[in-house]
Amino acid sequence: LMTIPPLAANPESSRKYFVQLRELRARLEKEFRFSLPQLSMGMSGDYRIAIEEGATLVRVGTAIFGERRAKGP
Repeated sequence: LMTIPPLAANPESSRKYFVQLRELRARLEKEFRFSLPQLSMGMSGDYRIAIEEGATLVRVGTAIFGERRAKGP
């Protein structure tokens, strides 16, 4: 499962979305009796919060490579 929360200045704002996805995974695993081992959530600005909430995959490209340049016409 994967989520990308709305862009926010405060990374803590993302926590509620990460919690919701983690809880959804638990409900789906229980109801359908199969494993959903991956939780893809968190990007460069909020990956620490995502890891605290159980992320197994994070997207940190900006933290590694820097901001993208805007494409011009």
